[in-house]
Amino acid sequence: MNRIRSEGYWRQRVIQEVLLRDMTVTQAARLHHVSRMSIYRWLKRYDGTVESLTEKSHRPQSHPNQHTKEENALIRNVFAHRKALGLVCFYMVLRVQHGYRRSLSSLYCAMRRLGLICKKKRRKKRINKPYHTPQVPGEKVQIDVKYVPRSCYVGKTGKLYQYTAVDECSRLRFRVIYDEHSSYNAARFLGEAIKFFPFKIQCVQTDNGTEFTNALLGSDKLSVFEARCEEKGILHKRIRVATPRHNGKVERTHRTDQERFYNLHTFYSIEDANRQIRRYQYQDNRFPLGVLGWKSPVRFLQEFSPKLSHIN
Repeated sequence: MNRIRSEGYWRQRVIQEVLLRDMTVTQAARLHHVSRMSIYRWLKRYDGTVESLTEKSHRPQSHPNQHTKEENALIRNVFAHRKALGLVCFYMVLRVQHGYRRSLSSLYCAMRRLGLICKKKRRKKRINKPYHTPQVPGEKVQIDVKYVPRSCYVGKTGKLYQYTAVDECSRLRFRVIYDEHSSYNAARFLGEAIKFFPFKIQCVQTDNGTEFTNALLGSDKLSVFEARCEEKGILHKRIRVATPRHNGKVERTHRTDQERFYNLHTFYSIEDANRQIRRYQYQDNRFPLGVLGWKSPVRFLQEFSPKLSHIN
């Protein structure tokens, strides 16, 4: 017997004491530690069945600010053609292109109600140690490598690898695609990142891949990447083994790239791939982010210092 039904049986006993035992409402209220108004309300609802005394939902059937039929139809129609977009991108498309004026949370609730978003099973919450987020651009830049999906290749293109750098403070991102997964290309990428970022890189953080370090190979010799960091006066910090969440910002960037770029694009050569990802990168660095107070990385840097306004 569930809790709601057992509550109904208890209320029925209280009502029967008032109706059959000539007990006053005041006496019954004192005996069972409930208010008189509650017993009067139960008496009014009681029709001889337990179901009439069980608690009903107090959820309103309608709301003056609920989405209109036209707004629900707009969300369905646009979503049918933009399923690959994330929630924030979808929200911006509705606002800019279709004049949608609701908040992001209202859109999420409406999409849940329309069955367009499935409720994810909650994971057990991990209690992480406090993390110091850099307050100055260039204080720490996360770097990692993503394997480009084979489904994006058209023709006889070999394996491709996306090298990505993310500034932790401004979330400014830089990407280059190479055809080789090596320490040489990692060092080459670092040189291009130094030219791209409009601020001095003080520290880079990577995982323990052989393209970045020889530490797991049992060698004391510096890799080409580590030597380049030393040459440029940049501190190289490695995360703990098997803890990719410590490089979470660049890992999340790779997931976003998969959703917004690789799921929607194909290319014929490495030159074509880099041309397309530069175009995507230009738009991505000008897309507002919640973590920056809904400013884009470019706007954040412009407000941080006018000297950082020139970004490709």
